[in-house]
Amino acid sequence: QVQLVESGGGLVQAGGSLRLSCAASGSFFSIKAMGWYRQAPGKQRELVAHMTSGGSTNYADFVQGRFTVSGDNAKNTVYLQMNSLKPEDTAVYYCNTIVISSRPLGSLEVWGQGTLVTVSS
Repeated sequence: QVQLVESGGGLVQAGGSLRLSCAASGSFFSIKAMGWYRQAPGKQRELVAHMTSGGSTNYADFVQGRFTVSGDNAKNTVYLQMNSLKPEDTAVYYCNTIVISSRPLGSLEVWGQGTLVTVSS
């Protein structure tokens, strides 16, 4: 099985910063992509940031330059640096990956358990 372990969530004041981490482990050949989604109570899950194995990135419009996604290939880890946080950013943040699985062979999508980010005003 492939597992994602997230960390870095917490309570911060508006304007503050947090760095989220997500490490992939288990049986797989390679990682095709990793990214971050978020879900607030009563709202649908939405994309925050995404990174491919080739290093290309994309961000949701609401990020507006405040967040940066990066990766460490040696550690199979992706990070989300969040600056200038707003109360509207309060949500559970989920790590997501698409890997090439060894057994069965093929693409596999995996979700982490989520980490809570709370931004106070």
